[in-house]
Amino acid sequence: MSKPKLPESFKPLLWSYRFSEIDPRENKERIIINTINYGDWSHWQWIVRFYGKKELKKIIEDIPVSEFQKRALNLICLLLKIGKMKYETRGAKIRAAENT
Repeated sequence: MSKPKLPESFKPLLWSYRFSEIDPRENKERIIINTINYGDWSHWQWIVRFYGKKELKKIIEDIPVSEFQKRALNLICLLLKIGKMKYETRGAKIRAAENT
């Protein structure tokens, strides 16, 4: 079974990564964060179709709020009916990951 690929239109959103090596399943947090912060409506529609609303909502709720631009976060929370977000800092998340 071949691994899924991101559409080429995502390349500008993930400019600091090797696009050919990005796996939509393994790198879902980074893809979702960058899509919400920098993507347009077509990018947002793709992540909803690919991950599904329920899974997307769950992933977003587990990402620290500090990863998102405020306006984009407000809109995605409204669209997906997300009421509660994590309020830890990005540094706290990185330190927690290093300690596991």
